[in-house]
Amino acid sequence: FIVVLGPSGSGKSTLLNILGLMDRPSSGELILFGQNAAALDEKRRAALRNRRVGFVFQFDSLLPEFTALENAMLPARIARKHGDKSLAEVETRARGLMDRLGIAALADRFPAQLSGGEKQRVAIARALVNEPALVLADEPTGNLDSRNGELVFNGLRELASSLSVAVIVVTHNENAARHSSRVVRLADGRINRETELR
Repeated sequence: FIVVLGPSGSGKSTLLNILGLMDRPSSGELILFGQNAAALDEKRRAALRNRRVGFVFQFDSLLPEFTALENAMLPARIARKHGDKSLAEVETRARGLMDRLGIAALADRFPAQLSGGEKQRVAIARALVNEPALVLADEPTGNLDSRNGELVFNGLRELASSLSVAVIVVTHNENAARHSSRVVRLADGRINRETELR
């Protein structure tokens, strides 16, 4: 569980976009899951991103016309088109994740009926539904009060630990460091300092 801290303009979001295969590095290699992901064509990058990487954004990005459960299931439904799990398996996994995040009772509600913290926990379930090896979170508590921010960080940390998922969180929030095993500080696009916490 790595927290990347740095001021605006330090390169946090760029780093996350490169790690998440949404942007290509201007030079060098990106070794991800044992392969140079920077050299893959767009189709292979998209497949790798969908199957191995989960995303949690500052704004929950839930689709308003779908229920919380349907939103949580979306990445797995896309992957299912390629012959993966059955719809029943996808739903069972999504419901299980929502239960562990304390939002199982909200499965049939639409995003407009949820609080900011509840929406972010749905976004965490969505990020984990495909059983990724890596979750990337960009300011996941940026729009939340401190209580809901703690709920989101605790839920993400506990699930990541129990499911053996690596997590990289980029944030301005210095309190996020309490949840991490390593803190990386960026300045001007470079690692300024790295601290192992546990």
